[in-house]
Amino acid sequence: MNDLAAFYQGKRVLITGHTGFKGSWLTEWLLLLGARVTGFSLPPPTQPALFDLLGLAGRCEHHLGDIRDRDLVRQTVAAAKPDVVFHLAAQTLVRVSYDQPVETYATNVMGTVHVLEALRHLAGPCAAVLVATDKVYENREWVHAYRESDSLGGYDPYSSSKAAMELAVQSFRAAFFNPRQAPLPVGVASVRAGNVMGGGDWAQDRLVPDAMRALARDEVIPVRHPAATRPWQHVLEPLSGYLLLAARLFSVLGSQPARHRSSAAAGGPSCDAQRPASDLAALCSAFNFGPDVDSNRTVRALVEEILRHWPGRWADRSDPQAPHEAGLLNLATDKAYHLLGWRPRWNFQQSVAETVRWYQTAQLRGGPAAAELTRDQIAAYQASAAACPLMIVGKNG
Repeated sequence: MNDLAAFYQGKRVLITGHTGFKGSWLTEWLLLLGARVTGFSLPPPTQPALFDLLGLAGRCEHHLGDIRDRDLVRQTVAAAKPDVVFHLAAQTLVRVSYDQPVETYATNVMGTVHVLEALRHLAGPCAAVLVATDKVYENREWVHAYRESDSLGGYDPYSSSKAAMELAVQSFRAAFFNPRQAPLPVGVASVRAGNVMGGGDWAQDRLVPDAMRALARDEVIPVRHPAATRPWQHVLEPLSGYLLLAARLFSVLGSQPARHRSSAAAGGPSCDAQRPASDLAALCSAFNFGPDVDSNRTVRALVEEILRHWPGRWADRSDPQAPHEAGLLNLATDKAYHLLGWRPRWNFQQSVAETVRWYQTAQLRGGPAAAELTRDQIAAYQASAAACPLMIVGKNG
């Protein structure tokens, strides 16, 4: 984490979707690391909103806009001149995608294409991390974890749109951001995270926010799929992976040999040229960021763990006529471990405890106390990583 602080200090970072739940946590973290953050997004999607609670509009270069507006996206990217781009802007809810499939595809697929097209015009170096989801995989309801090489798919429009987004990323990478064609100005990676929890999420039809609202009102928690399993993790877990991946990718981009030195005298590629190209090819790809195996729990187990910290009641609200949602889902994260030195730091119990503590603080002590706790939890997570430092940016970071 000390490496990350050194890397992001003064870096120009563009975040799309910075007003959302994950975007707000990421913006706050980057500001604490000393980055110069530009955000591009629609207004906060909920009221209340973590973005407002943290006062982020006045602490970063805040731009309101729609990711479906191609020209505006390109203008924003060009003006920001980013060293790092995190693309989070998306329609993220499965059930909403059934009601708004066209809007979901337009945002998640074409919105990503607009970002990719804007990146094509950067001189670089720039590391771009585009955020997908664990639901991009063709879900076969098997018990073992999905790897980055497994087939893409998607039953519902949300999952399908994110899989289509990944296909667009792959195409642009091959056609315009090919890591084998050094020197490469822009490196593009995609990331797939598990089901995240954490303070400040007030979205509808999402289990943890629904549970927090019910508990605050002393109501019964409605649970739609108690037997479904998910890779539960605190929001800081995947965000740490995104930060690390972008820093490592930027480092390797900066270590590329100049084009005129990329061939040996005999006409073949030199050893110096081969290594950066190989590193780039590995990093310019898809990465899973999920919890350890023990954190892959049922919905019932998550609700019961929540109730250990905030007593209340829950009820099975399963509806056989409800839109389809996956039953089994798990992620393999050994690629992130071996290539980035990343692994999860907070286990299932700690992730739930920190999440519930945030909402209880907001409920009992108000927004300022919750904002302070947000920063305290980022510091605590950094300390837990520093205590067992596997996260390594690299010697050029």
